Amino acid sequence: MSNAYDELREAAELAAAPRRAPERPLVRVDLSTSSIAAEADRLWEALTPLAAARDADLVRVGTLGLSWLEPVVEVERPGSGAVVYGPVRPEEAAAFLEAALGENPAEDAAAWLIGARLPSPGVAPLADHPFWAPQQRRLMRLMGVIDPESIDEAIAEGAYEALDRAVEMEPMAICDLVLAAGVGGRGGGGFPAGQKWKFLLGAPGPSKYLVCNADEGDPGAFVNRVLMESDPHLVIEGMAIAGKATGSDYGFIYIRDEYPLSIARMQLALEQARERGLLGKDIFGSGFDFDLEITRGAGSYVCGEETGLIASVEGIRGMPKIRPPFPAQRGVFDQPSNVNNTETYANVPLIVNRGANWYREYGTESDPGTKMFSISGALERPGILEVPFGMGMDELLLGCGGGPPDGYAPKGIQPGGPLGGLLPASDLGLKLERPPFTERGVLLGSGGLILFDERASAVDLTKYFSEFCEDESCGRCTTCHGGSQRLVEVLERILHGDGREEDLERIGAIDKTLQNANCLHGQFTPYAVRGLVNYFRDELDVHIESKRDPAQVAPGLIRYLVSDPQSAALREAQAFCPTAAIVERPAAGEPAEDGDAEAAAPTGMPDLMIDDARCIRCDVCRELAPEAVRVEDRVIELLSVV
Repeated sequence: MSNAYDELREAAELAAAPRRAPERPLVRVDLSTSSIAAEADRLWEALTPLAAARDADLVRVGTLGLSWLEPVVEVERPGSGAVVYGPVRPEEAAAFLEAALGENPAEDAAAWLIGARLPSPGVAPLADHPFWAPQQRRLMRLMGVIDPESIDEAIAEGAYEALDRAVEMEPMAICDLVLAAGVGGRGGGGFPAGQKWKFLLGAPGPSKYLVCNADEGDPGAFVNRVLMESDPHLVIEGMAIAGKATGSDYGFIYIRDEYPLSIARMQLALEQARERGLLGKDIFGSGFDFDLEITRGAGSYVCGEETGLIASVEGIRGMPKIRPPFPAQRGVFDQPSNVNNTETYANVPLIVNRGANWYREYGTESDPGTKMFSISGALERPGILEVPFGMGMDELLLGCGGGPPDGYAPKGIQPGGPLGGLLPASDLGLKLERPPFTERGVLLGSGGLILFDERASAVDLTKYFSEFCEDESCGRCTTCHGGSQRLVEVLERILHGDGREEDLERIGAIDKTLQNANCLHGQFTPYAVRGLVNYFRDELDVHIESKRDPAQVAPGLIRYLVSDPQSAALREAQAFCPTAAIVERPAAGEPAEDGDAEAAAPTGMPDLMIDDARCIRCDVCRELAPEAVRVEDRVIELLSVV
């Protein structure tokens, strides 16, 4: 290591010492987007005076990934390890802190206890928890441990050591090292990052640019967000090393505007890195110049495609460009450029520090290393975790995630976002690497996995994802824009009871046509419909032939009826009905809704009923008054033409 880095590390270790080896109680509060949604910010406010009164240090940290237990708090007491608790509600702050800092926290704080991250007497290790046990936390090693807004804590734990090594390496040697490690693009494409960097290294031009794709628009995916919120310096260091490897001196971190906390923490981290000489001119006295800036995306999903993202970075409408030329030839501002996913860059410092063989200790031949996954949907334990490639999807979703709540059976999986397709529950045994997913006609994607159970409708889910793809089409090519509209129209018709046998042929024809779209957004749009036809055909046939929806969510195939017209809960739900469809039953002798509940005995209050003509099947009434509202199949006459 250089003298410059040694001095930097020594100063950082001195500044971070009170938190790395605390001499008084240290209370770490997860302050991330997920925890703040669960009122962790209010918990922080409540704990601030309480911690000060008990001579304890209160520290913000990123997430440990335990999303279902937020707000999560870790208490580290000198000489007795670090214990994780959750969920801790703001109104419980005083009682919790008294119990967690008392004489016997294992018993007194048992209501919140999750496990000990660092060994603590009488407390089961967090490593024994089913969510935590299979993990190999490399990228997530410091998440939930350090303050993401403190560069001293990051450097004290080894941040920028790899950059110090890399500035003395030849660019091609870095590319070869990353290529030997086998790091593929973590955005879903899987193209070898080292090879991609070599393309840019060999490209002529006065300027070269790096771009970090942190757009992450897939519903259910939050890997990039967690990386930036919990360990921003890991991403910055990876990009700086990539700059050295490719001959680039400037980069752009493209973050979707819906990630305000990611933007704020990355911006602060950039400013801190510049102050320490880790970005800018002559880094570590090596003569290497490199700097970064943040570009805020305007929320266009199609900017997840690299050429669409480049257009947005340039300040023009985010529309994918026809290739060739490829970004390594003409990218940002027509200069040679490279685009990689946030997680791809974050892996690079680990490889430079530990080597390619170390990196390949986990994973498979096709996909070495570990992968961060965000798991959600019908799960007992949604969250984010890091496991080796090649782990069974059932181990991840049913083991770590706990499977569907309330005893329901898994029905299917939606991997890789709206463009990823659908898989049946029988495929839960697939290994988490790209080849098995590709063979099944779906994408593993960037790490978002959504499990749905027997209560969900595969047809309705397919319509939702197809509608998402239609809305997010940039509209430049008629093939994509018009084709996605036709898919949605066919699915809407099926869900409203007007499905026809020839719809399957229409879907196939639209799918074939969409393969001529200008970019992958249009070409992958039919993946969800393919999954529906290939793996949920029986359910689709019931919708078309019998005009029924077994899941009872298709708006044209069901109706809402009142079981208890005198229900107080239904009367309260009446105020929330968006179309005022919960109305008083007509007086005796007036026509009532056919098939609605029989009139109850007179109580002085008018009976309630649901006006089917106004009802939009939003399900609000059943959510608020489940005992008073039932759903039934709508009887649709099957007409035949002689």
